[in-house]
Amino acid sequence: MPKFAANLTMLFTEMPFLDRFEAAHKNGFSAVEFLFPYAWPADEIKALLDTNKLELVLHNLPAGNWDAGERGIACHPDRVNEFKEGVNKAIAYATILGVKQLNCLAGKKLDHVSAEQTHTTLVNNLKFAAQELKHHGLKLLIEPINFFDIPGFYLNHTQHALDLIDAVGSDNLFVQYDIYHMQRMEGEIAATIEKHLSKIAHIQIADNPGRFEPGTGELNYAFMFKHLDQIGYQGSIGCEYKPKTTTEAGLGWLKALNQ
Repeated sequence: MPKFAANLTMLFTEMPFLDRFEAAHKNGFSAVEFLFPYAWPADEIKALLDTNKLELVLHNLPAGNWDAGERGIACHPDRVNEFKEGVNKAIAYATILGVKQLNCLAGKKLDHVSAEQTHTTLVNNLKFAAQELKHHGLKLLIEPINFFDIPGFYLNHTQHALDLIDAVGSDNLFVQYDIYHMQRMEGEIAATIEKHLSKIAHIQIADNPGRFEPGTGELNYAFMFKHLDQIGYQGSIGCEYKPKTTTEAGLGWLKALNQ
């Protein structure tokens, strides 16, 4: 069975962020992920990981002003210098935290920027980031996200992510495949993961509709977890869902798997 990582941005939100590490450990998780570590000193987060015997499997590159609605700046031609500074900052954190892969959020397409310039900017930024991360033994990931939850997000489909990987031409760029997002955009989850397994470095889960925990919606996660085992998926599975009530009350799906 793959390793499940609690997404601390979305789970245990009834408590302060730094308290969620202990909660993840107490509820049976051996790994965690989250959007961003940058609001806290890296050493403080590393101490929490070590104390609670947790592996950090993923965080994101800096993604602009999140509170103002930005969802990445990698496709914004006027933010290239800021993007490159963010890559260096992410590497510094990753080195201390021991994480092995970083996700790059493409961002929302700007209305005043042409499709060609948007594409070229993103490809060039990904080339830079993939090379810089490779020097430090880190994988770079890109994530297709549905345009219902984030209108205007530039990268929405698996094939678009694969086309970007081809355009970048690096062996250090992979797909972060979020089952919830791709269920909303295209379906064919099991077949798509199997077909492109060599390009998928990380998988995230939530059920649909609602983005709640597995077992609350239309997706057959019992089948999906067995399928991932059968096809030889070696990465972690990030639990990036919204608990329908509280995190602990919604962990029955995980406890059933561990029995």
